[in-house]
Amino acid sequence: MPAQATATTVIPQAEIGQALDRLAAEIAARHPAGPERRLVVLGIANGGVHVVTRLQLLLRKHYPEKTRPRTGIIDISFHRDDIGRHPIPKEFTPTVIPIDVTGATVILVDDVLQSGRTVKAALDELFDHGRPAKVELAVLVDRGGRTLPVAADYTGLVIAAAPEEKVTVVLHATDPRHDSITVARPAK
Repeated sequence: MPAQATATTVIPQAEIGQALDRLAAEIAARHPAGPERRLVVLGIANGGVHVVTRLQLLLRKHYPEKTRPRTGIIDISFHRDDIGRHPIPKEFTPTVIPIDVTGATVILVDDVLQSGRTVKAALDELFDHGRPAKVELAVLVDRGGRTLPVAADYTGLVIAAAPEEKVTVVLHATDPRHDSITVARPAK
């Protein structure tokens, strides 16, 4: 008996670009440039790394060079609650935070928000590095399905995905022609 094909929805590249533009504009509107402002935008490895890279490019339109938010990466490997099922990979992206987070405003960035467990792990890692004045969350896609009380402050796209569906985000670091978001239902 042949396997059934999966049902797949593809989000157009133009919508992905608009969502990223909207995220950058909303961050800039909420955090205007100023000499006393300490703002850092951290991509949650691995999904948030390309999102934060693209946001960094887009935020250049909204901030003068010397007042642009610093960007970095936060690795959650050692704070995952499913480490027994998904061991730490041999190659992982280490945490790189460009400023002292104590007293700073930190925006965590991820590609897809579902259960909230990744965000919880990112908060655990972040607080190992200091005590921020405020932490916000920006996600490219909110697919629903929360099991923890977590909500994004900035959301690019909202997709109503069923629990069995997989949302996959592929962002090229600099070239939006290679971007894709797919929602796939597994074959039965």
